[in-house]
Amino acid sequence: MRKQAIVLTISDQGSAGLRKDTAGPAVAAQLEEHGFVILRTAILPDEQALISEALIQGCDQAKADLIVTTGGTGLSPRDVTPEATLAVLEREARGIPEAMRYASLQITPKACLSRGVAGTRGTTLIINLSGSPKAAVEQLSAVLPVLDHGLDVLQGTGGDCGGPYHG
Repeated sequence: MRKQAIVLTISDQGSAGLRKDTAGPAVAAQLEEHGFVILRTAILPDEQALISEALIQGCDQAKADLIVTTGGTGLSPRDVTPEATLAVLEREARGIPEAMRYASLQITPKACLSRGVAGTRGTTLIINLSGSPKAAVEQLSAVLPVLDHGLDVLQGTGGDCGGPYHG
């Protein structure tokens, strides 16, 4: 069965219709190319309670396998996506954002300014990506090869993480 994903763009200007969302569609297309079914996409303002509520709904009601956010991970006072995510996570998956930042640092030193987090709630994996379409695609590319295995393990259908890698 194909994995199901939700893509949430976090942007005050995008949610107000003042800026076209290009990061969300780029990430959704990338996930579809990797075999995911996109359950839904949405654009939300940089409001911690609204972001947390959307994440909880995606995990607990929609039962998505993966929720990817794009935007709200920088140093701006309005960037609260990591805080909204941490508020709903049951467990962090710190290696995911570490891998994404490492890959992005090979391209730009500004990558170290990303505060994105990742973790699980129930059987859903949540990953924060940067708001730039280029950065979001690069970050997701860094972890896409292991997502299927990680989701299988999270959902109790996968094997040993220490076994041979067949990417």
